[in-house]
Amino acid sequence: MGTYHEAIWVSEGAGRTRRERASGRYQWYLPSRLADMDLSLDSDVAQDVMRAERDLLFASTVSPSLSSTEGIARLLLRCESVASSHIEGLSIGTRRLLRAELYEQEPDNVRFDKSALAVLGNIHAMSDAIGMADGPGLVTTETICQIHRALCQRTNIERFGGVVRTRQNWVGGTSYNPLAADYVPPAPEYVPALLDDLAAFCNRRDLPAVEQAAIAHAQFESIHPFADGNGRTGRALIHLVLRRRGTCPTFTPPISLILATERDEYMSCLDGMHVGEDKGVEHEAVNDWVSFFATCARSACAESMRLAQDLSEMEAMWRESLGTVRAGSALEAILREMRGMPVFSVNSMRRLCGRSQPAVSEAVRRLLEAGIVRVTTKGKRNRVFEVPDVISVFNMLERRLASPALDTVVEPPSRPVPERPRED
Repeated sequence: MGTYHEAIWVSEGAGRTRRERASGRYQWYLPSRLADMDLSLDSDVAQDVMRAERDLLFASTVSPSLSSTEGIARLLLRCESVASSHIEGLSIGTRRLLRAELYEQEPDNVRFDKSALAVLGNIHAMSDAIGMADGPGLVTTETICQIHRALCQRTNIERFGGVVRTRQNWVGGTSYNPLAADYVPPAPEYVPALLDDLAAFCNRRDLPAVEQAAIAHAQFESIHPFADGNGRTGRALIHLVLRRRGTCPTFTPPISLILATERDEYMSCLDGMHVGEDKGVEHEAVNDWVSFFATCARSACAESMRLAQDLSEMEAMWRESLGTVRAGSALEAILREMRGMPVFSVNSMRRLCGRSQPAVSEAVRRLLEAGIVRVTTKGKRNRVFEVPDVISVFNMLERRLASPALDTVVEPPSRPVPERPRED
């Protein structure tokens, strides 16, 4: 069971107001070690977890549109990363993000965009987490630090990347002191041991993967081990656990898109995990959080399959407008990859497909003539192309999942989302 501890904050005199310059008493929270927690689930919650695992496994191993298409997997990874960033207040348009991805490969062709690169760091962190899950080693504290380091690269918090905090931090209130904070995590001297305990928990295989991912995320947020970037790292940890356990071997369900929509409930459930010395309250808090998380995972899974179906139908329409598409040709390869890379240059697509530049150039010419792609730059050299249909689907997915009813006709989005595409 977690415990609250009292400490005294001594102001250094910084701040504009008396409230910001104040000294005083505050409480910080020391979470239970996971090894000591009662993680048993009530029967109804166990069924929620079982349903979520069934749905995730079905999407990964049975649904052909999700289990065999790298481009769609890349698009879903992008959806998840964007949503995780949005929860932390980082929000950018789809085109800006996609162009920032191309900037990484071709900085001379695309304009630098600092904000977009910050969100892009979250994509790298998610990708790194998944890559680590596919490796043979055990999860360690250094694994968690590596994920955080990837997230912080080329952002204004890069100096904090992978560095476990040695000072007290807090959530909410004023940035000058923790006296009015919403939550104060454990004192820094407890953090290394708690991270080691969390890493050991991530290696367990004696409880359902969905429950394990939910608990690992909640515990990470309770520890808050870094000076900044904790939320996004904690959500990347979800996918590390799910991939390691084989629950999502081929795709990244956009769970954060659902959490962003249900942000109040999400934060309420996490806050509920900060219980004192009452075993019964702790049991209820664990069950409430795991049930909520499992429901969000199921929604993310269903929307992933819907997205994959939409994109498959879109590719069929492209093929119909193109006429003959020779099997094994550069054009066929590009049609598959465009779903996951809807902003590209000839060179970036050539690298992705492994085809010659003349073959890719000819395929892009046909796509331009069919109206499937369009040029977004001026001049004839170093042109950048985009696939409007894919960008529209990406935006509509975000709009749909921003509605608590998962349908913007029934209930409007509960957070900022891309504009609805204009009718031509």
